[in-house]
Amino acid sequence: MQVKIKFLGGAKTVTGSRYLITAENTKILVDCGLFQGLKDYRSRNWEPFPISPSEIHAVVLTHAHIDHSGYLPKLVKEGFKGKIYCTQATAELVKILLLDSGKLQEEEAQYAAKKGYSKHEKPLPLYTKEDAEKVFPLLHEVDFEEEIQLKDHIKISFYNAGHILGAAIVKMKIKGENQEKKLVFSGDLGRYHDPILNPPKRLPFADILLMESTYGNRKQTHHKPEEDLARAIRETYRNGGVSVIPAFAVGRTQLILYYLHLLQQQGKIPNIPIYVDSPMAIDVTRLYKRFNQFHKLGPVFEDEGGNPFLNKNLHYYQSQEASISLNAIRGDAIILSASGMATGGRILHHLYNRLPNEQDSFIFVGYQAEGTRGRRILDGEKTSRMYGIEVPIKAKTYYIEGLSAHADQEELMEWAEGFATKPKMTFLVHGEKEASEALSKRLKEELDWNVIVPEYLENFILFDGL
Repeated sequence: MQVKIKFLGGAKTVTGSRYLITAENTKILVDCGLFQGLKDYRSRNWEPFPISPSEIHAVVLTHAHIDHSGYLPKLVKEGFKGKIYCTQATAELVKILLLDSGKLQEEEAQYAAKKGYSKHEKPLPLYTKEDAEKVFPLLHEVDFEEEIQLKDHIKISFYNAGHILGAAIVKMKIKGENQEKKLVFSGDLGRYHDPILNPPKRLPFADILLMESTYGNRKQTHHKPEEDLARAIRETYRNGGVSVIPAFAVGRTQLILYYLHLLQQQGKIPNIPIYVDSPMAIDVTRLYKRFNQFHKLGPVFEDEGGNPFLNKNLHYYQSQEASISLNAIRGDAIILSASGMATGGRILHHLYNRLPNEQDSFIFVGYQAEGTRGRRILDGEKTSRMYGIEVPIKAKTYYIEGLSAHADQEELMEWAEGFATKPKMTFLVHGEKEASEALSKRLKEELDWNVIVPEYLENFILFDGL
């Protein structure tokens, strides 16, 4: 049996993760992400899928983030009919994220048509909310550490990866006539000392390893990021402004709410209103109560005044009208809104309205991928183009180190050291070129691993005659 891999995304970039495994006549797609960031990357979402989606037998999802799951509605629309395997929490999060993604695609197409800034006469969404809903019946939930048979010769199991609720490391066993081989997909690995999520599990053996490298060239040396967060909020408060925090609805918003609750209780930031302006973040936050066993916050939910998601200063804003009303606030408030890289969602109207205000601030709390609006603002752009208008950037900007949901270079090395034997091949994925190459250098020099940084659409034969 010949086993091959084709890198359909997540190669020398942190977006569009999709890895196609072919074993005999079986094709399994691990992750099915949307490309985000640079225009060249986003255009890949519109290109024909490299193989016919109807040929794919199953999709295996490591976790729910859009760069790992956001292409599913398009895949189903174009003929995929197999099962989509994931953990229970991932299945629930995927439903929330894909509906939101479909809604955003529709709104962007409508807005482009209305304002006439699309090159297409009738701009169309990549997919709609209705397309997103067609994914849901295909979701197949799997418990952590439960081994299931995908095909006669393929088994998979999921292990906790940290990162976000439900995120998993995937182990795939492929059995040939003579031997069985293990493929391990790290997915996105979380931090070892995250205040909410458990650390990633270590696996002792992998013949082939696909390992993320988002922070492959960075060390997050700051162990108390909440102190920097508090400082930024206090400075904005003294200036009479509003602190706006672009934060992903899944994971980052909940972590920030945890820290804001703690900082207000400890008197390190003023007791001012906190507005969560993201319907999706509100829906996601409810899941933390439901999936109590997958994080560390269980006990705080029981104590009155201990639940960071029920802080007395916290206000959840669902409706568009409520969101717009926040424009009238002139100071003494904190607003959290998605998306975390400022690429879409309600954060755009806060940027549009508040970037020109010197007293306001934007506090970025997570990785800003190349080509995203968040990255360009942090890189010192003087204006930001939104809704066809150049908006001047006068608000103060902050970047808080250490709040990422991704393992840094030291933690990635620590996780790699957990393998009892060297993988035959390690592919570094989901990282920009410099990050992947920096981690590759350390893995080669310190662990003597055979490391490859693949190119987009590159093919490899993993085993021949299995």
